[in-house]
Parts: sequence; C-alpha cells; structure tokens
Amino acid sequence: MRAVLRASRILRVLVKYRLDSLLEGTGVDPLLRLIRPFVPRASKKVAALSRGARLRMALQDLGPIFVKAGQVLSTRRDLVPEDVADELSLLQDRVAPFDGAEAQRIIEQSLGKPVGELFSAFEQTPLASASIAQVHPASLADGREVVVKVLRPGIAKQIRADLALLRALAEIANRTHPRADKIRPLEVIDEIEATLHGELDLQREGANASLLRRNWLDSPDLYVPEVFWSHSGERVLTLERVRGIPADDVQALDAAGVDRHVLAAKGVRVFYTQVFRDNFFHADAHAGNIWVDPSKPTDPRYIALDFGIMGQLPSRDQYYLAENFMAMFQRDYRRIAELHVEAGWMPSTVKLEELEAATRSVCEPYFTRPLSEIALGEVVVKLFRTAQRYELTLQPQLILLQKTLLNIEGVGRLLDPKLDIWAVAHPVLESILRERYSGRHLAREFRKRIPEIVTHAPDMPRLIREWLVQQTTGGHQLRMRSQDLEALVQVSREGQRKTVYAILGTGLMITAAVLFGLEAGGPRLLGVAAAVWIAIVGAMGAFYAAWPRG
Repeated sequence: MRAVLRASRILRVLVKYRLDSLLEGTGVDPLLRLIRPFVPRASKKVAALSRGARLRMALQDLGPIFVKAGQVLSTRRDLVPEDVADELSLLQDRVAPFDGAEAQRIIEQSLGKPVGELFSAFEQTPLASASIAQVHPASLADGREVVVKVLRPGIAKQIRADLALLRALAEIANRTHPRADKIRPLEVIDEIEATLHGELDLQREGANASLLRRNWLDSPDLYVPEVFWSHSGERVLTLERVRGIPADDVQALDAAGVDRHVLAAKGVRVFYTQVFRDNFFHADAHAGNIWVDPSKPTDPRYIALDFGIMGQLPSRDQYYLAENFMAMFQRDYRRIAELHVEAGWMPSTVKLEELEAATRSVCEPYFTRPLSEIALGEVVVKLFRTAQRYELTLQPQLILLQKTLLNIEGVGRLLDPKLDIWAVAHPVLESILRERYSGRHLAREFRKRIPEIVTHAPDMPRLIREWLVQQTTGGHQLRMRSQDLEALVQVSREGQRKTVYAILGTGLMITAAVLFGLEAGGPRLLGVAAAVWIAIVGAMGAFYAAWPRG
C-alpha cells in the first residue's frame, strides 16, 4: 500500500508540472487519466518554463532522493537531452537538517563510544545538510578541528524503497514506451542506483579521500583533507576541517588578491593529471566541492571536498582517450576516427571516411576561433554525440569524465575568460604520456610482473606440449562464434607450423626476459650469456611465423 501511495504521489507531481506527456504511450496511461481531474495544474508562469526547468522543480518537490537522482541523471548526457541535462545540473542538494541529537546517537552507535570520549567538542548544529548526510563541526582531543559527516537516519531504507519503485516504473516504460531503446530507462536506474549505494558507504568515501590525498600530498596545486580513520565507519566520516573560498566566488577571490589566471590554469592541469597520471579523478567537481586556499594569493591552490563520486577508467579506455586528445590537438581527424574503432567504441563495420568527415565537420568550426575561445569539453561532447549516429557505445566512466571536463572548463572560464585551455592541457598530457610509455616506465611495470611470469613459466612447456598433442591427434576443438570465422576452419599445415614456431618463439623470448629481469643471464656460450642466445632463437621463430608466404 505504501508503494502504491508513493507511486500515485509521483504521478500527481508529474501531472502538476505538466510532465505527464513524458509517460504517454506507456502502461500508466490509465492511471494518469484517473489522476488528472484531481490534480491542480501548475501556474501559467510555471507552465511557460522549459521541460527541463519543470522537471527540475518536480524533482525538488518529490524530495531529496529524487534531487540526488536528478543530479546523477545530469551526468548522463548520452541519455538526456542537452537542455534537460543543463537544468538538472542546477539542482541544489540542500535539505532541512535532521536533529543534532539524532546525529550524535548515530555517531555513538557506529563508533562504539560516547561523543564526549571521541571529541573534546561537538556541535549538534550542522554546518551543512544534504539529501544523504549532514556535516557537524567538532574538535579532537588534541585540539585539531574536524568535520563529522553523518548519514541520515533511515536513508538506506528510503533509498531502497524509492529505487524499487523507480525500477518498477522504468520496467513499464521499457516494455511500452515507443522510444525505450533511445531513453534506456533501466540503464538510467542502474546508474542512479550505483551512485546512491556508493554514497551510502562513508567508509568508501573516506578511502577515496585517502587515495586522492596520497596522490597530491605536498602538492602546491591541490589540497585534500586528512581522514581520521579512528573516528570513521560506514555511517560516520571524520575529516580535517578546512577553510577556503568557493571556486566560483570571483568577488571574494578578488578581495583576497588571488591570481585568477594562475588558478584557472592550475585547475586544467590538475584535472588532466588526475585522469592520465593517476587514473583517479574527482567526478563531482562543481564549485561547491572545490574551494580555493587564498593563503598564497600569487600561487593559490585548490581544496577538494566531498569524495562520494570518483572516476576511474579502464587502462585501455585511458590510453585511447589520451590518444584522442592528442589527435585533436594535432587536428588529425583520420586518427580520431581510427581510434574510435580501435577502442571498440564503434563497430568495425563503420566507414572510416564517413566518420572522419563527421569528425572534421564537428571540429573545424572550433579551430577557426582563437585557441583561447575553444572549449575541449564542448568538442568532446559534440564528438560523442555525432558518433552516437554510428552506434557509439560508451562506458559510464567516460560520460562521468565528460561531465567533469565540462565542470572544470566552466570554472576555468569563469576564473579567467581568456584561458587558453589547449595551451595549458597539451604540454601536461604530452609529458604524462611520454613518461607513461617510456622505456623506464615499461621496465618498472615488467619488474612488477616478474613474480607472475616466474610463477607461470614452469607451466609453459606442459601447455605447449598439450597443445601440440591436440594438434597432431586431432583433439583440438575450434568453437565458432560468427559466420565470419568459419573461413578459418580450414587451416593449412604450413599455418599450423607457423603457429607452433610463434608459440615456441614467444615462450623462448619470455624465458630470456625473465632471466634478464632477475639479472641472471645464465651460463655463457662463446662469451655471450645464454639468455641472449635464447632471445635470438625465440626472435627467429617468431620472425619465421610472421613472414608472409606467397
């Protein structure tokens, strides 16, 4: 019964803000017809607003969980029209605080000690209150000032109930909505659910803050507050209290004498370094979560807050994204098209010439402007949107990165309207890539994997022998997954021999690499270490396998 009442309230709010048209053609049409006569319509002033603005107001009316859902939805610009996403990004996650005595009870229950033992001072009046948690100022026994983030009581149960209801509505829409394949309602709910569940675990947020702090320890560009694990748990997070100026408060920054030109450039460098050096970036980098430390006005640094939403990319996507940026810097449209296909973001059947032409049509208008007027975020968004016509498939992490890039560039332009983002980003990205793919870096990575290689090396002769036995006795089975692979069933004896040489050659080169990695070249023959001879023989085998035959 409670779920039915909640569902009817959602429908009433949608009707009130004239958003019921979004559900036309779905299975809830009969309910909408039943509810409409009993719901007062929005005023003419509200009705005249855009659909995005009306949706934003409706979510605010429905309560904090729907506000949070709208914020998450604003990051999925691949699913939501641009005008709606822009409005949803304006949702303010500020709600009435819950009782401070209740917050104190949650802290004591979670940490197993009275607040008086944990803190020398604790204020029941919160500094800030949001949909998931609220923050209280406090002091540790040694006098250090901290903030204590406390989950709202009953919030997990409320989220589960609302998500179950939203999923039920999404399943109806998925079955009945004529544009369900474009809207992808179930995917939207999955994204909202993953984000909300992540924010319900404050220990996870603390771990995010701890890693980010370690990555930027002693940096003059970014400061991350310390986590006090002895005073933290799943429902309570205690952080060092920091003070600063919100990054979008230009008037306060100017009053403090902060060099906004330096600050804007630092923001761009910090973002690209987080993404491509650390592969761990703050993905909720709006001005409310990014402050400025004005203690050194000529060399200011940022202060990061709220670590509930962080982004990481698979190494493959990270590489292809970096290469895409470099190709954009060089205006190499063909390379951009090739990278989209190589990365698996686009089907291999796409015609590269068409994709190259579409990429050129997006990018060229930007490159006619002065570099200081080009926004990389806008270019990336339009590229992704253009590529969707060619069946682009992107992971949520890339969409999160796209949204963060827009936020960072927005703050940068606000601080310094003449900021040349290309000039700042290009050398940073180039330097990071040069280091990442240098011989020294590859050698370090190889040394990390030596234990793994050594562990599996003894199995190589047995595996090769078993494979050879299968080949000679006809025991090898080839499972076909598509008609395109059927042509490979007829393999010539020469092809089999080449495969054997390739495997043996690769195995010998791995053995040689292990010997070199262990700094043990083995016995010497004609004055040359055995590892060198092994590598030469392996290379000859691999070379023979790769040599084309007429």
